[in-house]
Amino acid sequence: MRAHDPALSALADRLGEIGILLADVAGELAGYADDLDADPLRLAAVEERRAALNQLTRKYGADIDAVLAWAEEGAARLTELEGDDDRLDELVAERDALRAALAGLAQALTDARQEAASRFAAAVTEELASLAMPHARVSIAISSTEVPEGADGVVVDGRTVVYGPAGVDEVELLLAPHPGAPPRPIAKGASGGELSRVMLAVEVVFAGTDPVPTYLFDEVDEGVGGKAAVEIGRRLARLAKSAQVVVVTHLPQVAAFADRQLLVEKTNDGMVTRSGVQVLEGEDRVRELSRMLAGQEDSETARAHAEELLATARGDG
Repeated sequence: MRAHDPALSALADRLGEIGILLADVAGELAGYADDLDADPLRLAAVEERRAALNQLTRKYGADIDAVLAWAEEGAARLTELEGDDDRLDELVAERDALRAALAGLAQALTDARQEAASRFAAAVTEELASLAMPHARVSIAISSTEVPEGADGVVVDGRTVVYGPAGVDEVELLLAPHPGAPPRPIAKGASGGELSRVMLAVEVVFAGTDPVPTYLFDEVDEGVGGKAAVEIGRRLARLAKSAQVVVVTHLPQVAAFADRQLLVEKTNDGMVTRSGVQVLEGEDRVRELSRMLAGQEDSETARAHAEELLATARGDG
């Protein structure tokens, strides 16, 4: 076209120069490509590695640097666990030392429990004598369970036994309610009333040291009366100095020792039966204690006895 239009002559010259430059670049690129060491297997390995890294970053929500750092740490730890025999020997020695120390502590705890068990059993038995169970005897059984051969355990007194956070002992409270009766676990060898009285005796012995904030006694006065009932009331009041004590009772000798007496009564209008609770104070309390004593609210003798019971309870307080 430059032959027909002189204005295109300059552009044609410039295009000619560009063509020469492109040919030079193409020649140099061809030489560069010939010098490259092409390895299809290496390329495939790199692509596979990139795919694996991308999958890990998507799975764990981390970047490639974090994944690579974790891999490096994991490899070092694996090498340590698999190849460091000295470290394994050190860990075995540490385990054996800790197990020996554990056995010593367990033995000391067992010895302390056995020493305390006799004192505790004697104190609870003494309390039961004042709670209308004069012939009852409480004892403590301390035992341990041997582990099967090859199982994990600690050696105490030459026996490999089960251990836990509380030591190696299994502690059980036993009761012989009358002479000639074999000691049996408290849950199997006591009636409801006996169980409540044993519980009361235990808590009186533990008074001030047991963290239980509230006690609920039902039938603790079953089958007793007179002096024994007074002793039960007195011990309940003693326990109430360190915890809240709720007692269901039909005995005035027990009710008189309460800081607050509540009356539970039912009413029936012929169609609906309702239960209500009333706080008894002053004259109402004396009247209720009289009724509990003699079945008569207006008995002067019963009133005098009720007032005497209240005075005795206040005197103990």
